[in-house]
Amino acid sequence: MKNIYLDNAAATPLNQMVIKEITECLTKIDGNPSSFHSKGLEAKEAIDDARKKVANTINCKPNEIIFTSGGTESINLALKGIAFANKSKGNHIITSKIEHHAVLNTCKFLEKNGFNVTYLDVDKYGQVNPQDIEKVITDKTIVISIMYANNEIGTIEPIERIGNIAHSKNVYFHSDGCQAGGLLPINVQNLNVDLFSLNGSKMYGPKGTGILYVKNGIKLEPLIHGGGQENGLRSGTENVGGIVGFSKALELAQNKWLEENKRLSKLSHKLIEGLLKIPKSRLNGHPTERLINNVNISFLDVEGESIVLRLNEIGIYASTSSACTSKSLETSHVLKAIGLPYEASHGSIRFTLGDATTEKDIDFVIKSMHYIVEFLRKISPLNLSMEHFK
Repeated sequence: MKNIYLDNAAATPLNQMVIKEITECLTKIDGNPSSFHSKGLEAKEAIDDARKKVANTINCKPNEIIFTSGGTESINLALKGIAFANKSKGNHIITSKIEHHAVLNTCKFLEKNGFNVTYLDVDKYGQVNPQDIEKVITDKTIVISIMYANNEIGTIEPIERIGNIAHSKNVYFHSDGCQAGGLLPINVQNLNVDLFSLNGSKMYGPKGTGILYVKNGIKLEPLIHGGGQENGLRSGTENVGGIVGFSKALELAQNKWLEENKRLSKLSHKLIEGLLKIPKSRLNGHPTERLINNVNISFLDVEGESIVLRLNEIGIYASTSSACTSKSLETSHVLKAIGLPYEASHGSIRFTLGDATTEKDIDFVIKSMHYIVEFLRKISPLNLSMEHFK
């Protein structure tokens, strides 16, 4: 039985070139980067080289890169760091209802600590209207956080326009770009962001690695206090191997994103077309302005969890929602925000293609899904109409 991995939005397998880079680093570099001897300086040099590589890839200065343990820490540092460092200037934060829980739960924490948060609605495709953001900015607004692309439905947000609005009002702008690595252009100057989060495990790099881009001149309150590593914003002995692996993964992913998108485009369109031939189904997210590897489809009269289990039995790996909430049976907050009823959202499946996905894989998935959905509907007590998709 061949394994077909279609959950790349949750985590990607390690690139072989990244493994080689990490292995070489871990076997040759032993010192603490803070130690002032040859071994320590060797480790520090490896981090400095990685920082330069990341900066070159996303078009910023090396000292604007903070290495973190992943996207969640990066987002926490961005939002809590900005909020607590700028509390004297204001206490208002703007975000959207479809953000990753790393953003939403951080905002809930900040609300308990004296901050006011506006959670913006999105349209039926999951896009934020920049004009809605402009309307709710006040003289107390200190930061706006809108994701680059949604992790569940793949919709790409107009963050360049949002950045323009934020800067015209002297408000900081953060974007969660964790799903963008290897799939979208990442040039922080063009994106008009002040802070930008990335996660290594979404782009064939090691888990537990990430960065926060922080534009020079922006002050943050650190989350972790100690020896003052990472410009005083992230204390603790650095994960040298992880940092080296992250920088290599990012470089490889961004060097081939355009070429890879062309390949994935054919496969995802074939998958969408094949799955929508199943009666009572619909594609979630924007029809064109979406991550090219993301296929999120709802099927009436079946449970998404049942589909995932049936797929797993034949070696196909997909998910019902974000990996961070996949163990919960609650309705996806993203699908709820785009207006999908409870009955329809519970029959939603997310397939996210990757660099190992082939056309034969897609053919097998389509054939399998037709059989699985038909089988589950035969034993389902439900018989909903397409009105549930309106």
